[in-house]
Amino acid sequence: MNGPPLGRDELRSVFLPGRAGRELVGIEVECGLVDPATGLAARYFGPRGVLAVLEAVLDRWGGERQEDAGRLTGVTLPDGSQITLEHGGQIEYSATPAPGVGKAVDDTRAALERLAELVGRFGLALLPGGNLPFDRLEDVSWVPMTRGAIMRDYFARLGAGGRRALHVMAHSLSTQVTLDYVSAADFTEKLRMQMAAAPVVSALLVNSPLQGGRSDGLPSHRSWAWLEMDPRRNGVLPPALRPDVSIDDVVDWALGLPLIYYRTADGRYRPGPDRPFGDLMASGFEDGSTPNLAHWTGHLSQIWTNTRVRSTLELRAADGPPYSCIPAVPALWAGLSYHPESRIAAWELLGGYSLHDHRSTLAALPRLGLDTRLGNDPVRPLATELLRLARAGLAARIASGVEPPHVLGYLDPLDEIVATGRTFAEQALSRWQGDLRGDPAGYVAAYRV
Repeated sequence: MNGPPLGRDELRSVFLPGRAGRELVGIEVECGLVDPATGLAARYFGPRGVLAVLEAVLDRWGGERQEDAGRLTGVTLPDGSQITLEHGGQIEYSATPAPGVGKAVDDTRAALERLAELVGRFGLALLPGGNLPFDRLEDVSWVPMTRGAIMRDYFARLGAGGRRALHVMAHSLSTQVTLDYVSAADFTEKLRMQMAAAPVVSALLVNSPLQGGRSDGLPSHRSWAWLEMDPRRNGVLPPALRPDVSIDDVVDWALGLPLIYYRTADGRYRPGPDRPFGDLMASGFEDGSTPNLAHWTGHLSQIWTNTRVRSTLELRAADGPPYSCIPAVPALWAGLSYHPESRIAAWELLGGYSLHDHRSTLAALPRLGLDTRLGNDPVRPLATELLRLARAGLAARIASGVEPPHVLGYLDPLDEIVATGRTFAEQALSRWQGDLRGDPAGYVAAYRV
């Protein structure tokens, strides 16, 4: 059934703050579900498969099923948190947003350790980080999601612009943070700072040095893969580098991108027409219907910029760190974003770099890591200053009673990186070639939850 065409207010409504002026902290952790002996990812079917794990989650913890064409692809737990699947069988845990970093980290750790205990009963291990380090692309067993098949076909049609998309879909892992904005001015300040800081944070957190069980010198295979997964819709969000970026700027930019897939009234996924969403609003789908608000919301979920903008700001630029260092990610972003003085200072530090500077840095980052330059400036001193500002932001939150004092310690591993120049990737590779002796079982034992 066709409804009235979407108006500007409806397009903007998806971006309006949804949590009544609160500044909460959400954490999402993507993990591999792997064999502890080989490090290889579990397949979807079978007694030790991902499907069996999700069914066990439902049976033991309760919750609501998430399905794609009748296949179980996730669970919404009774507390509102979610366990969902990525296309190569990776599991993503999305915590219920909490009032501060301390509570968010405690909740996430408790849930991941509970999940790790459950998957251990299947003879599997939960492995966070920046990618699945041992699986080869030719051996991937895709989760049977219809939207996944549509996405793979879409990226294949892009040619060079989509040639690494399968690596992202099959191997990529991350730790992401979701933060709030409370007004139009707050939106501008937070989004522009986060986009300006993203390449520095990405360089600081590189942590995917192995691919297919081998090292070829890249500290971030995850960042390497994202460079050619339709660059129009990931990496830099160009309008976000403007000092006065607004919700309308983001709306206009998103209208210029095509819809990869959409869901019909019967719940099925269909490939989107090969034209921008704005044109689709005028010309409609092949059956004569026009996009509705659900189609627009779905379209926005098919955009993977370093900050993904909806009613929240989702920070997704960096590789996931080792399990013990996961708290550093929310501590860094909350310290920078939720303290006005730190937020403004970070923008003043980084807001002068051009779109070309950002894209050049992202292109060099997979190879150079913390040795990357932003414009003419080395990234490492910029990262040092960002960490100082984040500490100041967290200290202010501690002083106001929002955070417990120990959250400052969450930044210690990042301070060590800028002090020594040894990133998580370099630390992992040193261990892989040293005490772990190139043994996948040793790697999993060292880095599992």
